[in-house]
Amino acid sequence: MLIQDIITILFTGEYIGYVLEGVLHTLIVTVIASVIGLILGFTVAVVKIAATQSKLWKIPAAICNVYTTVFRGTPVALQLFIMVFAVFAIPGFKPSAAIITFGINSGAYVSENIRAGILSVDKGQMEAGRALGLSWISTMVRIIMPQAIKNIIPAIGNELIALLKETSIISWVGATPGSLTFDLNAAADTIYRSVPNYLASGIVVGCCYLIIVFFMVLLVKFIERRLRASDKR
Repeated sequence: MLIQDIITILFTGEYIGYVLEGVLHTLIVTVIASVIGLILGFTVAVVKIAATQSKLWKIPAAICNVYTTVFRGTPVALQLFIMVFAVFAIPGFKPSAAIITFGINSGAYVSENIRAGILSVDKGQMEAGRALGLSWISTMVRIIMPQAIKNIIPAIGNELIALLKETSIISWVGATPGSLTFDLNAAADTIYRSVPNYLASGIVVGCCYLIIVFFMVLLVKFIERRLRASDKR
């Protein structure tokens, strides 16, 4: 019965259409949220490190510390509900509010990964850059960050995979076909109404997540190999 239901889902145009739509929306949400997270994470990491060099950055750094503490210390589901139904309670804005939430949440984790990567670079590199007459920012951008990136790629890859899986709760704020909140889980729920075997639709959706993660891992490994190859030149 289970195998038959899985085959029915895979070979019925309407059902596989829901699955493909869910895959597309899941990828769109993940990509946009990851871009927000990377930009926010990089900014927060630099602000925190700058605060160790200048007192002018102490207050911004304190704000960043509150941000990372709150968003790393509370469930993403709670953050999603607060952002969608309170902070951004605007008609038709649910998908955007959800993406912003995932991006902000991801940024809190990414910032610590980037900060750790920057701090892992030998302090002598900064001193050498300053000795050459470069400003702190120029040294950070031209010398420190290229080396730090090689150290943080694995951690960033893991965070992106975690983000992909976290987006599976986006349908909790309401999902209809055609909306970005109609992700893979929403597709499974929709299919279940016609094929009353949630295990079957769950397996199909689970395989989709597995395939996406598999290719994300391959991409991260490819980037790591390219970076290692550049070191040998």
